[in-house]
Amino acid sequence: MSEDRLHFQAEVSRLLEIVARSLYSNKEVFLRELISNASDACDRLRYAALTEPSLSEGDGDFHISLSVDKTARTLTVADNGIGMNRQELIENLGTIARSGTLAALDALSGDSKKDMQLIGQFGVGFYSAFMVADRVEVFSRRAGEMQGWRWASDGRGEFTVSADEDVPRGTRVVLHLADGEDEFLDEGRLRHVVKTHSDHIALPIRMHIGEADETLNRASALWTRTRSEVGADEYKEFYHHVAHAFDEPWLTLHFKAEGTIEYSALIFVPTAQPFDLFQPERKHRLKLYVRRVFVTDEAEGLVPPWLRFLRGVVDSEDLPLNVSREMLQGSPLVAKIRQGLTKRVLAELGKKANDEPDSYAGFWEAFGAVLKEGVYEDVAYRDSLLDLLRFRSSEDEGWHGLETYVGRMKPGQEAIYYVTGDDMEAMRRSPHLEGFRAKGVEVLLLSDPVDEFWVTAVGTFREKPFKSVTRGAADLAKIAAEPGDEPEADAPVPPAGIDRLIALFKVALKDEVKDVRASERLTDSPVCLVADDHDMDIHLERMLKQHRQLAVPSKRILEINPTHPLVSRLCGLSESEAARVQDMAHLLLDQARIVEGDPLPDPSAFSRRL
Repeated sequence: MSEDRLHFQAEVSRLLEIVARSLYSNKEVFLRELISNASDACDRLRYAALTEPSLSEGDGDFHISLSVDKTARTLTVADNGIGMNRQELIENLGTIARSGTLAALDALSGDSKKDMQLIGQFGVGFYSAFMVADRVEVFSRRAGEMQGWRWASDGRGEFTVSADEDVPRGTRVVLHLADGEDEFLDEGRLRHVVKTHSDHIALPIRMHIGEADETLNRASALWTRTRSEVGADEYKEFYHHVAHAFDEPWLTLHFKAEGTIEYSALIFVPTAQPFDLFQPERKHRLKLYVRRVFVTDEAEGLVPPWLRFLRGVVDSEDLPLNVSREMLQGSPLVAKIRQGLTKRVLAELGKKANDEPDSYAGFWEAFGAVLKEGVYEDVAYRDSLLDLLRFRSSEDEGWHGLETYVGRMKPGQEAIYYVTGDDMEAMRRSPHLEGFRAKGVEVLLLSDPVDEFWVTAVGTFREKPFKSVTRGAADLAKIAAEPGDEPEADAPVPPAGIDRLIALFKVALKDEVKDVRASERLTDSPVCLVADDHDMDIHLERMLKQHRQLAVPSKRILEINPTHPLVSRLCGLSESEAARVQDMAHLLLDQARIVEGDPLPDPSAFSRRL
């Protein structure tokens, strides 16, 4: 029997190294992962056989079986599901076809608990077998094909694939247990592991014990039971199965909708952010069943894209069993399910936000940026989503909603002020905030790329317009000072020559800025750059330039602080020193660019002037 010897993909090799270091604190979860894969394989064949009955002909009793050979020291996990051919064995067991996997591996911290959660998100299930086995064989034959195949590896960089004639339909995973792992040859130990981690599997998990086959699990669909029948541990283990994840579910929704349409839903919000949440190739991960028969795990129409972090099961009583992906996309029944699920999830998030603000803050840090996409894209749910938004601000470190912000607005304040940027601390230090901070005016700090878009799409909240502190005039004169913050008698006043200085700056910088004007927003810094009222915000323009989507940038307005000592000295220079003033104009413009994080157009000229 000829063998093809192949190398694991680089990402798989790294995963296997981590598995070999016993990343998982609880080794027995390998069995949960193998059983979960076997269950998925049976689900897929049962659905395929609806339109091609011959695929399951002769063996329609779908089940998973465990067997041990104490002499050979092997544990076998077998199923009679869809199976794999040669190419699928190579693709499924030799590579990880998920965009962003390598970047995610580079992000591993060395903290076993955190790394376990991250790695669990991109299909490490099968590779967990190498926690307890020093060699693994996989025998598989795809339904509808006659040729069987054998895959084998010791997990050290290579695997072999060869034809095998004596393979029944489905997949059989044979683990040659490593020294010290004999506990997984004990039937009682295996029974306990299955009961603990896989009791929720809807297929029977059988093991030959003594003279008979024993079913080790309850073998009923968890989502068909009532909430009172399901314990917290069962929910957790089902989440691990359906999400192929290792974190804990942050929120569990289990309900049955009845009326014009009927469906059951068991949906989870993860605690940890899936690593591919923002990848272009991301997919929805809700599994769709029709009357307990698995249909697809990529049913995009079940929830809007901004709820793509949800994991779980939706089981419809009304959809046809042979529904296609194309039918799903245009189905009015799916649209009604989508509406019901979305409203239910938003309502539960609202309860969490109100009743458990600290816990909700953790959810927001993981998934807030995705919900903001809904504010921008989905007008129907915009009001509900706006109430769920949380923000950092210039006034404190906590997370606060828009309602809280509006309640803290100062007398005379007519707008909700915000600043956008990439770094929270850099935004806090921005000179644009100086005048606002001096008057105790709160500024929202927005650091997600989507912030540039949803704010302009929404426009107002509670009739208060959103206004960027880096665009347009500050209008701070209308806002009353804090009690006890009246101007001091010796507060600096603008120097007499400020108008002449501004005129000189305008002449010197006429080709580089849109305008030069005195600033209301600066108290400590000499200068800053702002966008005109109708121009693109500074941070958005920088983002577009970075992605090469903006050819010609807008000219900015240079604001100068009339009360700054440097500006006062410049006002005192005589007209005969106009050339020196022009040099200072260029120097200060470059300083404003540096503060904004923009590259200097002529660094050598800046150095010479400095």
